[in-house]
Amino acid sequence: MSMRNINVEMLRTTPVEGQKIEIVERKGLGHPDSLCDGIAEAISAALSREYKKKCGVVLHHNTDKTLIVAGSSAPRFGGGEVISPIYMLVAGRAIKEYEGIDFATDTIAIRAAKHYLRQAVRNLDVEAHVIVDCKLGKGSADLIEVCRLKEEVPYANDTSFGVAHAPLSETEKIVLNAERRVMRELRHKEKAIGEDMKVMGVRNGDRINLTVADAIVSKYVDDYDHYAAVKRQLTEFIKSVAHEFTEREVSVAVNAADTPQSVYITVTGTSAEMGDDGCAGRGNRCNGLITPNRPISMEAASGKNPINHTGKLYNLLANRIANEIFERVVGVEEVYVKILSQIGRRIDEPKVASAQIIPTSDTNFNTIENAARKIIDENLAEVGKISEMVIEGKLSTF
Repeated sequence: MSMRNINVEMLRTTPVEGQKIEIVERKGLGHPDSLCDGIAEAISAALSREYKKKCGVVLHHNTDKTLIVAGSSAPRFGGGEVISPIYMLVAGRAIKEYEGIDFATDTIAIRAAKHYLRQAVRNLDVEAHVIVDCKLGKGSADLIEVCRLKEEVPYANDTSFGVAHAPLSETEKIVLNAERRVMRELRHKEKAIGEDMKVMGVRNGDRINLTVADAIVSKYVDDYDHYAAVKRQLTEFIKSVAHEFTEREVSVAVNAADTPQSVYITVTGTSAEMGDDGCAGRGNRCNGLITPNRPISMEAASGKNPINHTGKLYNLLANRIANEIFERVVGVEEVYVKILSQIGRRIDEPKVASAQIIPTSDTNFNTIENAARKIIDENLAEVGKISEMVIEGKLSTF
């Protein structure tokens, strides 16, 4: 029997779907905050691969302090130009030398940042439109020590908690999939769609309203009528996605502040070109959403090292556990998972791992409790798999 501190309890509260007002947000791929998250995570992955290649283990690093300072631009129908470049600062800590091996951490970071930007924002000229500055310092000696790099089970290098819930509500599924489907499908059919797309959803009873902001790319839009047609196309696509997840009434407003004299167009497809700054950790949580109706962690998971930084690992692990409990345990309506680490403690033995469950009925909660406890224990025993999946790019942190 495991000696881990696992607690499972019945939660007596109204499930989110039963609450009158629900608010859900997603900051899309090209939003400045999401760009910072993506770059921080891309740099961490690149450093992890280099460390493993040269010395066989992932060394201590954190690149979760990425910052974007917006540039300035002059978009116009049919064209436009970036006047001042976007400034990007990559900050954090990384081991630069280990057992006589040197690591070109700054070069690796700049290369990874530029590669990510090219993939994320297709109309951004990374060499002309972006200045990438790198200020990676050396890791703190005590945190490097607590890594215990060659131990089979790493020790937590922070006292942090991870939080997750399952299942996603209808509104959460709509907000998450609306942006993802636009990026995966519509963006490749309609070149004017920009990657900087934010979706704000509110459900009032049985009515769901989505307010969508998308940085339409100016060179692909001839005039205001053409711009309006692109907006209608985007509106109808999002409505069609929404109705895959709900039978509720759904309304969609795209670029709601537009007037014939002022519209949301950009040269590159991201608002970072002309006035919207960004910072890692200010956007989506590890499930891809911002959900004020749910317990959430404010950790900047992106960029934290994937080996023993529990601010990253426990948020990803909590999400996995919550979904497994909902999918595998009969009688669960909603589940909330919270995992707390203590610095210097083995990451597979958290200070506490808690599951709060709203059952579909009060009958036989002992069965639910025992099954949930087993799932938590199994996942904690295999927490190293989360690290592997992060390094391989199989898990998203935003």
